[in-house]
Amino acid sequence: MLKSNQQTESGEINMHIGFTSTTFRNIKSVEKIVNIAVSCDAECIEWGGDIHVTDFKTAKKVKKLCDEAKIRICSYGSYYRVGSCDKDEWRRICGIASELGASSIRVWLGKNDSEKTDESKYKKLVDDAKSICNVASRYGLIVCPECHDNTYNNDTDAFIKIRNEIGCDNFGTYFQSRYKKKAYDLDRIERTLPYIKTVHISYSEQLREQFPKHDPSYIDSLLDKLIETGFNGDILIEYTHLFSYAGIPSCLKKDIIKLKEKLGDRK
Repeated sequence: MLKSNQQTESGEINMHIGFTSTTFRNIKSVEKIVNIAVSCDAECIEWGGDIHVTDFKTAKKVKKLCDEAKIRICSYGSYYRVGSCDKDEWRRICGIASELGASSIRVWLGKNDSEKTDESKYKKLVDDAKSICNVASRYGLIVCPECHDNTYNNDTDAFIKIRNEIGCDNFGTYFQSRYKKKAYDLDRIERTLPYIKTVHISYSEQLREQFPKHDPSYIDSLLDKLIETGFNGDILIEYTHLFSYAGIPSCLKKDIIKLKEKLGDRK
């Protein structure tokens, strides 16, 4: 069980609300990203490894900027594909995450849905996951696969199966909804809660995902479930497609306000 997801002894909710730097793919300046975080009253940032933090020098710079702004760096969004068995690349990623002061690294669990993963591919996923978890543990890092289609982490039962087989305490998961299957989402939260380190969520993205049928209460029901079951990790707003390339800080600010209003006094 990932200790970072447990409520405090007093039972208070202590979730941290922030965003992924990849939400603003069109903004290359890390200074501007930090300024956006401050202006939107974000508490933490997941820095992406594809555009904003690609090397040690930038990681050191970003850590200093965030420390000065009192913005926590919660995770490093790598694009490492479990099963690639690229040990040199993984060590580089762990080094950058450590330089940032992140507590976890986001990865992708293979390239295929669980139902399309044969035994040989599955074994490769398990073996590589064990290997990268062992390396990450030396840096004090948690490894968390994105909760996404076209990866093995596309299904609750599949995640539980592979997590049990990997058997590493520092192997967790993200939770991310497509805002279309509420019963599935609520069940996934219930059954994987001990391993959920980070939640990707967005009121603005919900509208796009559900278009033209929009259920404004969908995210609130997920948040209610997270609170009810005792989640105490990071909630990150993530925009993709139009929102991420347009880079709209006003949408981010509105989403953060909604989340804070929903979660109330957390500290």
